Amino acid sequence: MSGIRRRKSRIWRPSTDLVLCWIGLLTLLGLPVTLSYQPLASFNFPVAMTIAAIKAGLVAAIFMELRHRSGVVCAFAAAGFFWLAILLWLGLMDFLTRV
Repeated sequence: MSGIRRRKSRIWRPSTDLVLCWIGLLTLLGLPVTLSYQPLASFNFPVAMTIAAIKAGLVAAIFMELRHRSGVVCAFAAAGFFWLAILLWLGLMDFLTRV
């Protein structure tokens, strides 16, 4: 038994980037709730879409690790998001043009 060494258990700690991303996403989660009590009138939709785009950018940059990838990988990721936007747009147009 003297030959068996016990390894010290190390506690995993997230990187600073992950913690900052998490704080940013939580802040952006609370921002629409706060802004819902403000009279924004016609600016409500653009503000909500801007917040959603920032959230998507944070997720893509941090969790998909696109900030560390080459330009080709980023181009294919952008093409995928563009294709998703086309599909959502076509689905929305189908819904809006029905009588």
